[in-house]
Amino acid sequence: MSKTSKIPPKANTILPIIVAAQFACTSLWFAGNAVSKDLVDLYQLGEGTLGHLTSAVQFGFISGTLVFALLGVSDRFSPSRVFMVCALLGATANLLVLLPDQGLTSLLLIRFATGFFLAGIYPVGMKIASDYHEKGLGKALGFLVGALVLGTAFPHLVKSIGEGLSWQVVFICTSAISALGGVFLFITVPDGPFRKASVKIDLRVSLDVFKKKDFRRAAFGYFGHMWELYAFWAFVPAMFARYQDSHSLPQLNISFLSFIVIGAGAFSCVTGGYISAARGSKLVAQMALTISGMCCISSPLSYQLPFALFIVFLLIWGASVVADSPQFSTLVAQSAPKENTGTALTIVNCLGFSITIASIEVVQWLMYHGSPNLALLALAPGPVLGVLATVRKDK
Repeated sequence: MSKTSKIPPKANTILPIIVAAQFACTSLWFAGNAVSKDLVDLYQLGEGTLGHLTSAVQFGFISGTLVFALLGVSDRFSPSRVFMVCALLGATANLLVLLPDQGLTSLLLIRFATGFFLAGIYPVGMKIASDYHEKGLGKALGFLVGALVLGTAFPHLVKSIGEGLSWQVVFICTSAISALGGVFLFITVPDGPFRKASVKIDLRVSLDVFKKKDFRRAAFGYFGHMWELYAFWAFVPAMFARYQDSHSLPQLNISFLSFIVIGAGAFSCVTGGYISAARGSKLVAQMALTISGMCCISSPLSYQLPFALFIVFLLIWGASVVADSPQFSTLVAQSAPKENTGTALTIVNCLGFSITIASIEVVQWLMYHGSPNLALLALAPGPVLGVLATVRKDK
């Protein structure tokens, strides 16, 4: 197919299906965070469990992406089939939390397994989108990452709506929609017209892609973004709880407020996708990183704001913290060899999510053992270094 070929009309109908499936399946990600207090109280797990449960999912995802990247799974096999299998296995792992007599170790292992199978969902979903969009990928991934954001926030919404329901409902709901999303995508989305299959395992691919300077710039910008993103998402409920305690406010619906703040990123991802079509992915990524970096730096002062302004501050942060993600993924996909796009996206995800474990643990330590008001300030180096990575000149 020539470089001047237009995007097949079918791509316009396929993208909403990928987006819906991505939303459904990534709802597994923060299911444990939405009900962490219930789990802590039920099993007497102690403070700090939130960070550990989040890190377990991240570590599982990292392990999964490393295995998938080294084996070139999404480049060698049908991405839609990989997506479905991982959606079903991830949903099953998520349901294991319902088994009785859990302890911290068993919960960490279950969340690890859930994260492992998410490695066949998030980056593979981006791979499927790239197989259908030779042009306009930034806009397509804006919708796709927006779905990830809503999927991430969804367990908080389920928890807020069902205050009278048991915590088990959150896990049942997220597992059910994940399984349905995976099967629906497999049935309706065949391999894309721009897919170039890789026929063999090449362990060098994951390192060779970094030899390209454009790929390095995109990857290192993404790494700076990841230092901030998941730690912010993980501790949004803690920020609301701290604000509530320090201002002696009536009981807030923290789950719903967390859903709104995290979910704001879905709209910014889509908006950034449209802007990228006119101004380019690099500019959108730099703008989002700059705004979120300013929020990091201002975070210690945010607790002194009136409640309405505190909400506005978090909405701006929630919108900017993830708007750069689809654009960095676009830059990564466009700078990688077409036959290795899936592996390139997966290895960059692997390394990026490795970074999130460190930032989550740093923020958790500051929250519970250091100065809570300064905890989120520790995320500022990520956006700063991410912007520098995108503007620096390679020798």
